Amino acid sequence: MSTSTATTAPVIQARGLVKRYGHVTAIDGADFDLLPGEVLAVIGDNGAGKSSLIKALTGAVTPDEGEIRLNGEVIRFNGPQDARAHGIETVYQDLAVAASMDIASNMFLGRELRRPGPLGSVLRMLDKKRMREEAAAHMADLKIGLRSLTQPVETLSGGQRQAVAVARSVAWARSVVVMDEPTAALGVKESGQVLDLIRRVRDKGLPVILISHNMPHVFEIADRIHVHRMGRREALIKPSDYSMAEVVAIMTGALTVDPERGGTVVADAAAAEAAGIRSN
Repeated sequence: MSTSTATTAPVIQARGLVKRYGHVTAIDGADFDLLPGEVLAVIGDNGAGKSSLIKALTGAVTPDEGEIRLNGEVIRFNGPQDARAHGIETVYQDLAVAASMDIASNMFLGRELRRPGPLGSVLRMLDKKRMREEAAAHMADLKIGLRSLTQPVETLSGGQRQAVAVARSVAWARSVVVMDEPTAALGVKESGQVLDLIRRVRDKGLPVILISHNMPHVFEIADRIHVHRMGRREALIKPSDYSMAEVVAIMTGALTVDPERGGTVVADAAAAEAAGIRSN
């Protein structure tokens, strides 16, 4: 686990975010805090608004109200490219890799390096050698072992494709890496490899936002858990302080967290009893 403490200033902080779509409120006064060097899991039931929250933090959605701070500075993203320009990279669930292209080309997808001189500036020729060398360095830095960087991504396993997508994001990220359900389509062995990769990303000093429905993985990898419910943050907790059943109950509203009382309070006695949970 990371040793980040609450005294550390957040890398990303949001206060009072609101996003409405007509009569539907997707984000309802949401707060968010990501500390340096931590893996923060974001969990919530379907329709809780966590996807809208993450989109707001990565520039895909512009909040109607509220404020986002990056490294202490108030910022307003005008789109995903703007967020990427500020060092926020996202690994989407569909990976967004070009299957027919090789690994090195995918690492520099949309950011291709041109050859020096007129060959690059006039003829627009790619510097494939340099891209392969830099891609190899990034892979080695994350301890990702692949047979050849010239092999097409379509020849890779699901876990290897995920590793390429993660390596690409880490190569360009300066502030945050966001991972959307990175183990959703993977088997046990490959999921373990991706979790190890997330740890290595954190150990490099990059904080990670992990969106996941897999509670065992959340408890294995997360330093803190952001529980999202009904468009806002329901709780921000450490997995060491709660059982998996209690966290699920908080997520569904059977329990609420009362920081002043230092524990959980039964909000829905029947639901809590059905889950075998007692309040503190």
